[in-house]
Amino acid sequence: MACLLATVSVQAEDNAQPNFAEDTLTGDWGGDRTAAAKRGFSFEGGVKVDALRNRGALGNGHKTASHIDLKLKMDLAKAAGWSGGTSMINVISDSGWGPNARHAGGQMGVTNIEVAAPGTTRLFQAWLQQSFFDDKLVVLAGLYPIDSEFFGINSAGVFLGPQYGTPADLALTTSPSIFNNSAFGFRARWTLAPSFYAMGAVLDGVPNDPVRPKRTAIRFARGDGSFTIGEFGWLPEASNDKFRGHAKLALGLWGYSAKANDLVDVDAAGNPMRRSRRGGYLLGERTLVRLGGNNDRFLTGFARYTFADGDSSAIGNSLNLGVHARSLFASRPDDILGLAWTRAGLADKWRRAQTVATASNETALEVTYRYAVTPWFAVQPNYQHIRNPSLTPGTPNARLIGVRLEFAL
Repeated sequence: MACLLATVSVQAEDNAQPNFAEDTLTGDWGGDRTAAAKRGFSFEGGVKVDALRNRGALGNGHKTASHIDLKLKMDLAKAAGWSGGTSMINVISDSGWGPNARHAGGQMGVTNIEVAAPGTTRLFQAWLQQSFFDDKLVVLAGLYPIDSEFFGINSAGVFLGPQYGTPADLALTTSPSIFNNSAFGFRARWTLAPSFYAMGAVLDGVPNDPVRPKRTAIRFARGDGSFTIGEFGWLPEASNDKFRGHAKLALGLWGYSAKANDLVDVDAAGNPMRRSRRGGYLLGERTLVRLGGNNDRFLTGFARYTFADGDSSAIGNSLNLGVHARSLFASRPDDILGLAWTRAGLADKWRRAQTVATASNETALEVTYRYAVTPWFAVQPNYQHIRNPSLTPGTPNARLIGVRLEFAL
């Protein structure tokens, strides 16, 4: 349940080449990196390491998780004369396990780089994309994670909590195509006007091979079905400078074609009823205040409400609220302060299916400050307080304190 690693952008443009020597740890490779970007080949990479110590919940303890992200992006017009074509190959490696699984025990998780099968190195993205009609329609095919584009809140990207990437109710369904398991599929995005867009994707309903969770596989097994998601949104910043910073409003719906067992209801023979799995979300973010009258210093607020059918998974709905302050101090232009809160409502059927009484919701508060030491290195202290992490009344709340180290390679 995690959103993708954000690294320094190395998208190549003829008139705006990145400064690799200053903005990345590994530099310009003797000028080869800049030369490759001019030919349409952009290399980027990043490393994140999270160290978190928990008190309460399942038990006190300290765990570390790490994530390595390597990407090769290709502008096929520059590289091969293929007008409107782009592609990407993305390899990730994840290790460390336990901040949530062993100590906090929350339904939503505590870090967006903790994975279910640690010690995993896999091909995560591999796709081709083609634009049509002056870039108004863009179609993609290949290994593609939906959390790279759908249900995204830019101002929430600073937080460690996984719930600010993939909605918690969707993440706890069987296997959406999200970090760190992606599925083969197709995505289309249509720019309806300078500020409006619509996009949709259809993917394999079960990414990779669940029996071998550390493998990368394109496998269309009987019963997998498909996963479909669509989003309609408004991006006012595209046509109005007064929205500069963060500004977005979006509505999305998702669903699986394969049905799942109902947690409570049974048929005449006593077998679980088979139910459709579907849900949706509404989100918005907006820059609220310009700090010191500077367009590059601002305070943004965001909110997202998500919902699911509640028949086959634990979480029936969630509410994310938060604020993002960029350059709170004029002398620190690249620092970010974040404060966020989430309430995950437990599905009524899931609660009825438990053998003991459970809480009706889990809530999480997170405070974080991303300190940009250099353009390629950041240190991010983090505090999280989770109420009802095990969903059993009487269990102590989880309190986590830790730090994220982030490098742009």
